Amino acid sequence: MSDSKLLTFVKELSLLLEQKPSEEIVFSKGKKILEKLIAADDWLPEEFTKPHPQYYQQYLLYADPLDRFSVVSFVWGPGQKTPLHNHTVWGMIGQLRGEETGTPYYRQADSSFKAGHACVSLPGHVDTVSPDTHDIHVVENSLSDKTSISIHVYGGNIGRIHRSVFDPATGAEKSFVSGYANTVVPNLWNPA
Repeated sequence: MSDSKLLTFVKELSLLLEQKPSEEIVFSKGKKILEKLIAADDWLPEEFTKPHPQYYQQYLLYADPLDRFSVVSFVWGPGQKTPLHNHTVWGMIGQLRGEETGTPYYRQADSSFKAGHACVSLPGHVDTVSPDTHDIHVVENSLSDKTSISIHVYGGNIGRIHRSVFDPATGAEKSFVSGYANTVVPNLWNPA
């Protein structure tokens, strides 16, 4: 494992965010920083790669002490997927291992949601979400026989943010806070 890869990512993103950049700059420059992190699948500790047999896992890798961002590994067992949900903050999703499909949804006049064009993410690909452009989607493991892992970076501590899931047919909204599969914030560069 290379602890320095995550530490380098955190430092570089912190320096970028200290400049209070626009979301457009976060996505253009931040995407390049995330692409460097996910360029090789050799740094994520095994404990943050374990799928659950019934539902995807969300492991906190780093939470900025100023709540400017969080870094999370999402681990998807074969065929697992999210409900239709939002984020309320900007996000970048980098594919580390396997293959995922993200499908944006758009609210219709009758309050239901209609699926947009799905995007398949292969290792090395970075996608974005934003309440300003497209914040409501479903993400799923495209593989029926393997685990997929993506590294998510959000403009806040995503495990503590009040968000919503939606019924696609009716548009009914239900509030939730996702939390994390690991409840203690790990310190990956100073292991105990």
